[in-house]
Amino acid sequence: MKEEGRAECGRPALYEDPDFRCVDASLFSGSSTPLARLQGDITWLRPQEICPSPALFPSNISLGHAKQGLLGDCWFLCACTFLLKNKQLLNKVLPEDQPQWGDSRYRGCFHFRFWQQGHWTEVTIDDRLPCINSALCFSCCHSPTAFWVALLEKAYAKLHGSYERLWAGQVSEALVDLTGGLAERWSLGDFGSEEEQRTAQDSDQVRRKRLDLNLLDPVKDDCVLSCSTHSTPGGLTELDQYHALTVMEWLDVKTVSGGEVRLLRIRNPWGRRYWGGAWVWRGAGWDSVAPDCASELQARVAEGEFWLDEAEFMSQFDDVTVGYPISEEGYLKSIYTGNLLTHSHQLAGRWVKGHSAGGSRNCGSYGSNPKFWLKVCERGEVVVSLLQCRKWRNTEKYAQTPVEDSNNMKHQHYQAIALHLWKVEKKRFNLSRMLNKPPRASTHCHAYEREVVLHGQLEPGFYLLIPSTYQPGAEARFLIRVFSSSSISLSAMKSPAPPLPLTADSEWETSYFCSSWVEGKTAGGSRNFLSHWQNPCFPFTVSDDPAVTSGVNVRVTLHQSRPDTDLHPIGFHIYKVLEGQSEQMLSRDEEPVASCVPHCYTQDVSLACSLPPGVYSIVPSTYQPDCSAGFTVSLARRIQRKVVKSQERLGKAVQEVSHVSVMQS
Repeated sequence: MKEEGRAECGRPALYEDPDFRCVDASLFSGSSTPLARLQGDITWLRPQEICPSPALFPSNISLGHAKQGLLGDCWFLCACTFLLKNKQLLNKVLPEDQPQWGDSRYRGCFHFRFWQQGHWTEVTIDDRLPCINSALCFSCCHSPTAFWVALLEKAYAKLHGSYERLWAGQVSEALVDLTGGLAERWSLGDFGSEEEQRTAQDSDQVRRKRLDLNLLDPVKDDCVLSCSTHSTPGGLTELDQYHALTVMEWLDVKTVSGGEVRLLRIRNPWGRRYWGGAWVWRGAGWDSVAPDCASELQARVAEGEFWLDEAEFMSQFDDVTVGYPISEEGYLKSIYTGNLLTHSHQLAGRWVKGHSAGGSRNCGSYGSNPKFWLKVCERGEVVVSLLQCRKWRNTEKYAQTPVEDSNNMKHQHYQAIALHLWKVEKKRFNLSRMLNKPPRASTHCHAYEREVVLHGQLEPGFYLLIPSTYQPGAEARFLIRVFSSSSISLSAMKSPAPPLPLTADSEWETSYFCSSWVEGKTAGGSRNFLSHWQNPCFPFTVSDDPAVTSGVNVRVTLHQSRPDTDLHPIGFHIYKVLEGQSEQMLSRDEEPVASCVPHCYTQDVSLACSLPPGVYSIVPSTYQPDCSAGFTVSLARRIQRKVVKSQERLGKAVQEVSHVSVMQS
């Protein structure tokens, strides 16, 4: 291949991407897929070296649909269909007015945008594309002169680290990356045994996990629908396992007998391999509809497309993915009602082992998971999603290496996650008692998926959202997203101190006290000063239950609300409140029963101790008097453990769709 980096005839050199070079490292990642057979056969060419008049899009836009090559990324190509249905989204992913071939401004590079963890990320590539025998070997358009799909695929491969990383995936993930919206995966199969179905009834999502096309009528012209097979279906004899296809349209057609049949037009990303069922060309199914109707429908079929009826569809495919429509103004549209979800918020969080990775509701540590307040101002439709970060380890700017996790062999990239929502009367509530009640809404089960979604009509008030992993101690970053037809607000609840180890018969209940030291009033300083007793004090009681008074039963943490560069030295004492003594008026001669000293220049100080039954008071202080600052005291007490009436289930690992035969011509 000729040297593209040199200037010719006085013209500037064409761009060569230094971060995603034309080398094997950009193609292969461990050579763990059939793509490895192509090693040494691939060359890199620019579009003008492949055809005489390249363009991003063809004049006939129907020829701009993606056609799969030797890479098993049908899941990504199905999502690309959405961009051709929505001009605004297409322009966001592939910004307009980029200089193309033949333009004097053309320099051999293109810019793309992908949505990643709450933000649009720009990816710039050069236009050198992988080829075999001077023809594109990976994805292309049905028009041989259009290159938007091949360039978008290269940008997505750069985002992931290599082309081989695109082998096998979920349509829902690609849809979210290309739109910034939401996608849900629904089952077409049965739910297994009668016992499994009965257990599943605990979840509010069971009633909608199975596809009902009637449900999608309000958005049938705007949403994207993809179907996947995890086994060889009877109609697609030349397809193999794990393949995704796109539903282009569905409609109800009157039959000659006076009834109706629902037909679906399906596009195969391979651009070949037609359906072998009753609705093939001259198939028996067409005899049941009027000849003029049959001719009109058959004329709609483009290369790689076929018709089938709903019964065939439901029996031959395993699941479908539904992408939420996005309006011209950028609002999500509900796939359940067609309503615009004009209000949205998002917050990032993480599960940290030993601190906030509490596991499922089967675990006594569930209450330590991150918690979020959702305030609903008026009744409306609300969709909440929990999206976890893929477990990558960045090795270069874009090249990434998956992190192996010996504790999660079912799916190396994701934790099994779920989301639960409770309605509460006010922000001050008893967390332990609330968690023993059934949630107002929840996802179906803990699933090894990047994103899980719950939906419902919510009344005004406060709701508590708790995202969780199935196993306690499983670490990951995540993003909570809320979309609503009515006004809402989303905020994170302050994280408690790291939980103490649980005993077999008890759990921990945490209370929070927010206050401040005010100069001349409540900033009394340490016990070295007579003003110490002006500090705020916080009474609490230790239970007289012998089951929880042996061993460590109290933990206190003091957190000051000041920047790391301007901290006060802080500490606290715990005093016993004597019988007949006011909880707010402690004896000046009283010695503390426990102390967290010396005072330290730090954000948090903690003390775990064992206290006998009785009434106590916590007195937090700065070392010197008159040091103003806000602070929070968290008090964790061991209480008699209550068994949660929940049997959280672990979903099956998600099957990624990918298959394509590697053939060389």
